[in-house]
Amino acid sequence: MSDRSLRGMRLGAQSMETESGVEPAPRQRVEYRCADGEQVFVTFSMEAEIPPVWVSKTGKEAILVDGEKPVDANAKPVRTHWDMLLERRTEAELEQILADRLTALRERRGESA
Repeated sequence: MSDRSLRGMRLGAQSMETESGVEPAPRQRVEYRCADGEQVFVTFSMEAEIPPVWVSKTGKEAILVDGEKPVDANAKPVRTHWDMLLERRTEAELEQILADRLTALRERRGESA
């Protein structure tokens, strides 16, 4: 049993390879800036495509410094609940529904109109 054990080595903890003669890939440091002025620096490979927007560690969107401003062509305008309601009903219909509901509520409570 002792002939199968590796003495003096911790398995998986150390590598027998050396780093001599190894050159890292060429890199570039890119700067992004948030709307509040926070600077974010990200390191990319020289061959990588640089995204125009980066999310910082604090969760804020940062825009590439000296880059093109991102344009989202698929962005829909923000629709509120009121906008969606007006797509289905007119204001006159909504006024009538409100009056009917208030009347029903007052009758349930025993109040007079």
